[in-house]
Formats: sequence, structure tokens, C-alpha cells
Amino acid sequence: MFRSTIAAMAVMAVGASRVPAQDWAAKMFTDTSHNFGTVAKDAKTEFRFTFKNIYRDPVHITGVRTSCGCTSPTVLRDTVPSLETGEILAHFNTDRFTGQRGATLTVTVDRPQHAEVRLRVDGFIRSDVMVRPGSVNFGSITQGTVLEQTVSVDYTGASRDWKITGVRSNSPYFEAKLLNPSTNTPRGSYRVFIKLKEGAPPGYVQDAVTVTTNDPTTPQLPIGVEGRILPELSVSPQTLVLGTVPMGQKITKQIVVQAKRPFSIVGIKCDDPSFEFKLPTTSEPKNWHVIPITFDARDAGKLVRSIHIETDLGRSAETDLPVHVEVLALANK
Repeated sequence: MFRSTIAAMAVMAVGASRVPAQDWAAKMFTDTSHNFGTVAKDAKTEFRFTFKNIYRDPVHITGVRTSCGCTSPTVLRDTVPSLETGEILAHFNTDRFTGQRGATLTVTVDRPQHAEVRLRVDGFIRSDVMVRPGSVNFGSITQGTVLEQTVSVDYTGASRDWKITGVRSNSPYFEAKLLNPSTNTPRGSYRVFIKLKEGAPPGYVQDAVTVTTNDPTTPQLPIGVEGRILPELSVSPQTLVLGTVPMGQKITKQIVVQAKRPFSIVGIKCDDPSFEFKLPTTSEPKNWHVIPITFDARDAGKLVRSIHIETDLGRSAETDLPVHVEVLALANK
């Protein structure tokens, strides 16, 4: 479960200053290119380039520039602490451009040292198919909420035989179906029903519903679907970093566990006996609880552990807190 995090810790130990110029910044990105494929006019078409700071020092992004007005980039988080994530949003301007388009996005970083990362987006924008609204955005909702939206797909081209033949969801968390087409226009106007299912996990969900047509040149068109699923239970900080602790000493840090409805904490577990927990003195349900966590530095080395928190709200309101600590061995006398 923590293999990727352990690998990141190994890179952290090296430090950004020892990684070859430019390469250290590119290593943080999960993807450096994305192809939108063929999309409809006015369709909201976006991609989030995600990166994780795998180094000790905070990473600061000064800006991002684009090589083409067809794509507008945005830095969603310019300062990213160690082990946390950030995003660069690439917005394809389907309302102002048509045809084959592409852009190189250059991300500039100035801390912990200067670097530039180049990201690439490409896609083809059809001028004769329009989606209204341009995408489905369910917004920020609590886990377990079910929501529905409907979008219209209109064809304005020359062919009288153009048809939508089906629709499918590319994600197990969305349901999609084609409603009866309208007969108000000569070519027809289609409605697509999209539903966010109850089982969607916490986090940012971005995918697409695929519309299939009888057009051999463009048999498929995507409709963007997104939403931010808020967990029933959240912990601050999201990752507990204890830093370096000399062997034989103890360190105590506090975490805050919270939810939108009152709850009680019924258990805190960790496989490592070096961690001790103090449960709330009262069992009265509250929207938030402060939990002290004490670590007893017994064995030298770097440790990555997980603390499991259980509440009386059920399995949907359980969570795991990653913990990172380095125990320093005592010098020989």
C-alpha cells in the first residue's frame, strides 16, 4: 500500500539539489501530455496535470505559459509542501477555436531551485456538433450523495442522416443513458442523462461520458463529467510528518478528525506499538475531535506507518492517516 510513498521518501532523502537540472521537476508529474481526441464545440474540455512534491523542501511555481491561445493554463496551487500534491489545469478553448489544435504549456518553478517543465495537449474541435451545457459539473458533495443532470447534443452540419446511436459511461461511478430525441428541429436534438452514483469514492472525480454516432469520421464524442467527492470523515493534517526524532525520545503531535455531522471515535489502531493514542475523554458526539498521537522512537531508521481511525458512523466514515518519521541512532560513546 505504501510502496509508492516509500519510493518517494527515498527520492526525498536525495534532495532536489542532487537531481539533474530540469529532470527533478518533471519527475513530480504523473503525466506530461494529454490528447483530448475529438470534442464538440462549446464542450467544456479540461485536463488536470497532477504533480506530487517528492522532495523535502516546498515547491513553488511562479507561473505557466502557453504556446497557443487554444489552451488556457492555470496553476491551481503555486506552493506545494513536501509529500503534498498540486495541479496545472489545461482548458481547451472550444468556444473560440475549431479544427486540429495543440499547445505546449511551460511550467516555471523557482524553488527549491529553478526548473521548467513542458506539458503538451492536443485535440480536434468539431464546429458542427454542440453540447449544452459544455460539461457536467456536480460540484463539491459529500460521499454517498446521488445527483443527476441532463445535457443536450445538437448537430448543425449538412448531413440529414447524422444520428446518435448510443451513450456509455467510461467510469463505474457515473451512469449515462440516451433520452428520446426531440423532433423540434430537422436534424434532431438529443438529450443525455448522466447520474453520479452513490458509491463514488472521496476525491476529485474527472471522466467522460462517450456519445457514439453513425458518423464514420467521428464515431465518438466525449462529454466531460467532474465533481469533488468530500469524504464523510477527514483528518488534518492529511499526512502526519514527525520529522527526525533521536532514538529513545518521545514526540507528541495532535490531529483533528472532523465530519459534517456529529460522531464519536470508537477506535484508533496501528500495527506499530511505538505509537500511542489518547481517545477523547467523553463519548459525546461532536463534529470534530482532537487526538494526541505519541511516538516512542525505539528503532533507528525511516518509518512509514498507517494509523486507522474508526467512528460510530460506519465503514464509510473510517480513514487511514499516513505517518512519516526518521529515528536517529545514538552516537557511540
